[in-house]
Order: sequence, then C-alpha cells, then structure tokens
Amino acid sequence: MHELIRDITLCILFAWMLGLLAHFSRQPLILAYLIAGFCIGPFGAGWVKSQESISVISELGLIFMLFMIGLEIDLKKIVRAGKVILFAAGGQLIGGCVLGVLFFVGIGLSLGGGHFDAVYLCVACALSSTVIIVKVLYEKRELDTLPGRITLGVLVLQDIFAILFLAVQPSLANLEVSVILLSIGRVAVLVAAALLVSRYVLPRLFHQIARRPELILLGALAWCFLVAETAERLSLSREMGALIAGVSLSTFPYALDVTAKVTTLRDFFITLFFVALGMTIPVPGLSVIGLALMIAAFTVVSRLVTTFAPLYLMKQGLRASLLPALNLAQISEFSLVVIQTGVADHHIAAETANAASFAFVVLAVLSTFVMTRSDEITRWAIGPLKRIGLRDLDHGNGHAEEGHEGGHGEARRIVILGFFRAASALLAEIERQAPVLLEQITVIDFNPNVYKTLLSRGLHVIYGDISSADTLLHAGVGKSEMIILSVPDALLKGASNEKLVRHVRTLNPTAMIVATADLLSDVSELYAAGASYVTVTRLSDAHELFTVIEAAQAGLLPDKRAELDVRLGERREVLP
Repeated sequence: MHELIRDITLCILFAWMLGLLAHFSRQPLILAYLIAGFCIGPFGAGWVKSQESISVISELGLIFMLFMIGLEIDLKKIVRAGKVILFAAGGQLIGGCVLGVLFFVGIGLSLGGGHFDAVYLCVACALSSTVIIVKVLYEKRELDTLPGRITLGVLVLQDIFAILFLAVQPSLANLEVSVILLSIGRVAVLVAAALLVSRYVLPRLFHQIARRPELILLGALAWCFLVAETAERLSLSREMGALIAGVSLSTFPYALDVTAKVTTLRDFFITLFFVALGMTIPVPGLSVIGLALMIAAFTVVSRLVTTFAPLYLMKQGLRASLLPALNLAQISEFSLVVIQTGVADHHIAAETANAASFAFVVLAVLSTFVMTRSDEITRWAIGPLKRIGLRDLDHGNGHAEEGHEGGHGEARRIVILGFFRAASALLAEIERQAPVLLEQITVIDFNPNVYKTLLSRGLHVIYGDISSADTLLHAGVGKSEMIILSVPDALLKGASNEKLVRHVRTLNPTAMIVATADLLSDVSELYAAGASYVTVTRLSDAHELFTVIEAAQAGLLPDKRAELDVRLGERREVLP
C-alpha cells in the first residue's frame, strides 16, 4: 500500500512538471503524461517498478476515462445528426477498417489464430482524438462552423463504433455467431437496465441530494463502479461497464451537474492512466519505430481518403470536405484504450501495442501543428485538386436550368462578404421589410449549405473564399455600390476586417464599405483603412438589454417577450 502511494506521488509530480513544459511549448498534455510515465517507469529511471502498482493505476484511470467519455456522448445529437454526418462517419469508419485490414495484413500482421494485431490496429486507426480536436477547434473558434460540426459529429459516431467493438472484443478468439450474439445480448441487457435505472430511479435520488455536492459526486462514482462491477459479473469488462454507466447518465436531468462535479476527479485519473501507459513503453527498437511510422502514415492517408471522399461526393465542396479530413487525421486516446484491452486479453503483441503508442505520440504532435494551420493548407491544396479534375461548387452553371446563375455573373449593387449569423439576420430583416431589395444583393461565401440554401431561395450567391484576392476580383466587387462585412475577426479565416477593407477599397475606391469591429479600438483603424461605416455589435446588444431592464422594472417583461416571439415567428433565416 505504501509503495502504491509513493508511486502515485511520483506519477502526479512528474506529470505536472512535464505538463508545464508541454503547456509552454504548446504541445498536447497527453504527450507530456506519456513521457512522464516513461521517465519514471521500469524502462526509464526505474523509480516505479511494481507491475501491480502500474496495473492498478492504469485500470483506475481507464475506468474513469471511459466513464467520462460515456457522459459526454450526447445520444440526442446522434439522433439529430444529418445525413451528411452519418454518411461521412459511415464512409470513414467502414472505409478505414477495410483499408486497415488490407494494409496491416499486407505488411505481415496477424488476423487470427488467437492473434488479432491487424484487427486492433485497423480499429485503433479508425478513431480520432476527441481531446486534441476539441481543444484546437475551441481555440480557433471553429466548433460552430460547418467543418467543425461535421468533425464533432463524426467523433461522436466513432465513439459508438468503439463501444460496439468493445462489446465484441472479448469474443474475438471464438468468433462464432452464437458467441457474438451472446456478448451483444449481455451488453444490450446491461445498457437497457442502466438506462431504465437512470431514467426512473436516479433522477429522484439525485433530486433529493441536489444541494449536497459531495453526495452528487459520490452517487455518480457509486453508479460508475456498480455498473462496472456488474459488467465484470456478466463476463464483459469493468471498462465496458464504466462506459455504459457514463452513457446512461448522459441522458438524465442532472448529467451536466454530474459532469461538472466529476471533471476534476476525471482529470486526475486520466492523468494516471496515461502516465501508467507511458511506464509500459520500452525504449523502441528499429522495428517498433518502423511499424509506428507505417501506422502513422496509414492513419493520415486513410483518413484523407475515407473522410474527404464521402463529403466531396455529397457536394460539400473542396474546403468543407478537406477540413474535417485534416481535423480527424490522428489516433484517438480511445484507440489506446482499445489497444490496452487487447493486450490484457493477449490478443495483440506487446511490440504492436508499443508501436501504436508511438504512432499516437507522433500524430498528436503533427496533427496539432496541421490543425492550427488547416486553413492555409486547405487553400494550398484546392488549386492542385482542381487541376487534377476535382470540381468545386463554383464550377460550371449547373443551376442555370433552375433560373439561377449558379454562383456566376458579376456581383450586384450590394455585396455581403462572408455569411454568418449577422448576415442571416440581415437577409431575414430585408425579406420582411423590403423584399424587392433582395434582387440587388450578392452573397459571397464558401459554406456549401449557405450556398445551396440561398440558391434555392432565388438569391444571387457566389461560392468563394472572401480572403482570396482572385475571388473578389472575378466576382466583380469593384463595380458594386455597397459592400458589407458582417463577420467578426474572430470567425474570419486568413483575413481580418481591416485587411478586407483595405483590399476592397483598392478594388473599388467609390463604394460604401460597412465593416464590423470586435473591439472599440478597432473602429478608428477600420476608418483609417477606408471603411465608410463601422458597426459595433456590443452597442446594439447593450441597447437591447437596457430595454429589457426597463420593461422588467415597468412590469412589462411578458409583453416584451410576446413581442419578441412574434418577431421571431416572422423570420425565415438561413442560419437558425
């Protein structure tokens, strides 16, 4: 016991020190934890030698990690997922696994006879890192963009795929239909029982203790370990049970509160899991490094092929097809969980597992670098893709038969550069108050959903990147009378309002240019760049909030709300 406490102390101390280095060098924290584990483990300094300690630390971390992954799986979002996300995820997962089996068997890895290295690697390579992707997209403010939503939707469905694999995984050595059905049946019974209890029993219990945070935390942990131990008794695994416990809690009313209470504890045990995983990684030989590089290369190439192809075939355009492929091009921390379950059941060789861990580290670093520069990479790649014959949404005039110009023809009197929520609200307001003005407006944007929706409504829309000089020049912006920039700098890619104003002013010296300022200090800079008028969104928001306060003080808040409900009911916005 004393040895275990000492080992945990070393784990946390080294994880914190190397975590600080990773933070300041802008590297993934998971990478720091793995290196920390290697440094103090049997293959490093040898300060932690007890295999029992490593096993206990690893299993605890794994249970908590899967519990939290389950908590964050939103079943409602999966049900609401559009066909684009469903087809993209289906193409990526099925295509990735088929290519994975062919590739890994082709390089000599085993597929049967009690050894399933190729199977585990193809599944591991089909999953992408939620931790890395969400962190980078959040920092880039791209979670709510179309490529961001597609990426997150695919991640959720990848988690469901991993759950299904974990249900079958214990029976890989005896893959008879009856055995598989029995395993799936056990999982189905456990899931059904967990969902019923979380739906009808747990809400009443948690309602009684809602004001006792320590009991909420303790109740969530009790539920996690109860379902985990039940899964063990059903010949599944504690890890599988922890995942089911999390998924069942994600659907009940106190899920957000439980997640908030468990998050700190989760971070502690997830840190221990990755540190313990690092302890099991030996100094790599040339064969391990070679296999790791092949795994990494296959993951990147297969992800680009299997993610880009279905999105492109569904006419999402080159940019919206490329970005999710770049975002997803790494191996998931969930992949390491899958690999470790295979190691525990002696399904996969230790050398293969070590190579997968090294591939995870390589891709964690590279994908973070690529994702932060994904817009520049996408712009660079679109030209060559067009030259080899791939068509973007601005190709041809396929909509001419519908009475539209299909994105062709010069811009009209009023041009909206970039289309997000403010532009959506503006068009709805124009449609309500002066619909005849819609015939004088051109929208330029590269969101395929916006492009198709505006075309279907009879508006003139040009598909293109507003940060590209060629797009603005060929669109004929130089002849327009009013140019509106409604997208704030935080959401613009490869440009800013100031740069766009300067460029548009060069193309069109006489146009009225309306720009948007995020900061008050930006206003004078935009005027100096050539803007005719600058909108500051916070001012209109402040005015609206002040009228709400006045209405509340006068006892008229219900009337104001009713007035707003009427206004909202009259709107027909492109972006809800």
